Amino acid sequence: MQIQERIEFLKDEINKSNHKYYVEENPYLSDYEYDQMFAELKELEDKFPMFRTEDSPTQRVGSVSEKFFSHTHKYRLYSLDNTYNAEELRAWYERVCKEYEQELELVCELKIDGLAIALTYEQGKFVLGVTRGDGITGENITQNLKTIKAIPLKLFEDKTLEVRGEIYMPKSSFEKLNEEALANGEKVFANPRNAASGSLRQLDSSITAKRDLSMFTYTGIFENAEDKDIKTHYDGMMKLKELGFKINPNIRLVKDIQGAIDFCNEWETKRFDLDYATDGVVIKVNNIAIQKDLGFTARAPKWATAFKFPPEEVSTKLLDIELNAGKTGVITPVAVLEPVLLAGSTVARASLHNFDEIKRLDIRIGDTVLIKKAAEIIPKVIKVMDSDIHDSLPVYQAPTVCPACGSALVEREGEVGLYCANSLCPQIMCAKIEYWASKEAMDIDKVGPALIQQLYEKKFISNFVDLYKLTMQDFMQLDLVKEKSAFNIYTSIQESKNRPLNRLITALGIRHVGKETADILAGEFPSLDFLKDATLEQLANVEGVGEIIAKTIYEFFRDENNLKLIDELKELGINPQAKAKAKSDKLAGMTFVLTGTLQNMTRDEASEIIKSHGGKTSSSVSKKTSYVLAGENAGSKLDKALSLGVIILTEDDFLGMIKE
Repeated sequence: MQIQERIEFLKDEINKSNHKYYVEENPYLSDYEYDQMFAELKELEDKFPMFRTEDSPTQRVGSVSEKFFSHTHKYRLYSLDNTYNAEELRAWYERVCKEYEQELELVCELKIDGLAIALTYEQGKFVLGVTRGDGITGENITQNLKTIKAIPLKLFEDKTLEVRGEIYMPKSSFEKLNEEALANGEKVFANPRNAASGSLRQLDSSITAKRDLSMFTYTGIFENAEDKDIKTHYDGMMKLKELGFKINPNIRLVKDIQGAIDFCNEWETKRFDLDYATDGVVIKVNNIAIQKDLGFTARAPKWATAFKFPPEEVSTKLLDIELNAGKTGVITPVAVLEPVLLAGSTVARASLHNFDEIKRLDIRIGDTVLIKKAAEIIPKVIKVMDSDIHDSLPVYQAPTVCPACGSALVEREGEVGLYCANSLCPQIMCAKIEYWASKEAMDIDKVGPALIQQLYEKKFISNFVDLYKLTMQDFMQLDLVKEKSAFNIYTSIQESKNRPLNRLITALGIRHVGKETADILAGEFPSLDFLKDATLEQLANVEGVGEIIAKTIYEFFRDENNLKLIDELKELGINPQAKAKAKSDKLAGMTFVLTGTLQNMTRDEASEIIKSHGGKTSSSVSKKTSYVLAGENAGSKLDKALSLGVIILTEDDFLGMIKE
């Protein structure tokens, strides 16, 4: 066999093996056979580079990019309108069928909780992969997508087409990733979707390659003439499967809306047995000609809708109430529970908010309580279940001393909560350091609670400034930290010295001063020295600050311990920069309130966009609010906006406003 023929044979065998293993979940080669073939292919391509092609399995290894470049989609990626119950589903179906005077076939697919992407194939070869972005423009992440083995680099036929898919991380891989992060003292991801998102946007695609991502394809736009015979969505999906794409095996063709409702009811509980997260069902009209006839609204197809599963609620036993001191000294009660499966994960702890809430709900240790996940992420106790033993249990008594240092707890006028007044309390100090390193503050990667706890217990640090005094050798004395991890931790800390002024102000943990207030202050005062020297009157006159916050800022910068820490930061080379000037003034004079979960950006990212165009953000809705930007699971802020007549924006509305 000639060299080029041998290379083509090895490529075909390895690609076939990848498809069998990662798409069909049916191994074709043993690990040993696969490794031997891959090694031989790489060796031949190194010796004869003229025969190496972009669709070779060896090109999945990854490379480093300086940044991602934006790319305009050839075909727009729309959002989906949501329904939440059978009545809303029927109403949608009746609207769709009204013009056709007949019942229409539907296709039901699980709504994967991941990241939407668009893949372009030319003559059967993968040439371009772009994130959804705002649906019109996304980011070119082709190199990262090439590392995902469920994405074919070469199709079984020489087709030119675009496919849409959802990138996800299996739950088992997510748990393993977080276990490794905890062992290395690094930050953990909140959920599989965040883990997938963070993995996809790595500038070094070799990191993406290690993260065990996968993809389900959910539609295709065929461009070959012979594919015009594909008349239905379901037939199109089967064709994509023939070409080598991974489609969700739980797709179902149903004859009417009752079939779709039955599918939704079936998967509301079965979804927790899956190794990937799904938060609903996507229901589509099957006939492609009718899809084209129905068309789109400004943001979503009229021929499809998403049915969202309700947040799950389960009951379990309250074993104890644990107390923790936060960075401001507030004591937070946390429910310790008999472990129970909730929304696909085992929950053993849940939020109790504060002691007033415990009293209001009459929660007692030993009670059976009902818990649910707020926005599918944070477990919280919502009520006590009726039981025969409740009245016989001791009424819970709020603590009088700090659980960490034993200092007397105090109340603060006008605030709910109990506070430890000891500024040197070890739990408060650790919480302050954790907040300093957090993503919304100085964003120090790889410095998480477990690492900080070790450093504090070994007396390597007593405050956040001490982080910058540590050496690589200090980190190597910690449990499970090797030389490479020590280097990465040290580098992350040193890089954080260059964070801008607004992040530094946030990180200081001044009471009542969160990210939004820090952004306002950084816009008014060009440096930390100007802020430190500001009078109480100057602070109170800053729009968005007010007298109460002004007083806490003023008092913070009159505390000798705080001033000492600030002087030490300067000596260590931390030089905060003033806030960058706005890109435009198109949102000048407008105030936005953000609520709910946005699909294509975090609320922090949306907030940065607003400020970069001269607008302001606020944490509360009032008559002065210009717009409320509402994502999924929007809560009381949306209700208040509706009652006040404030204009509500969807994410697409907002992005359209920015583009205009």
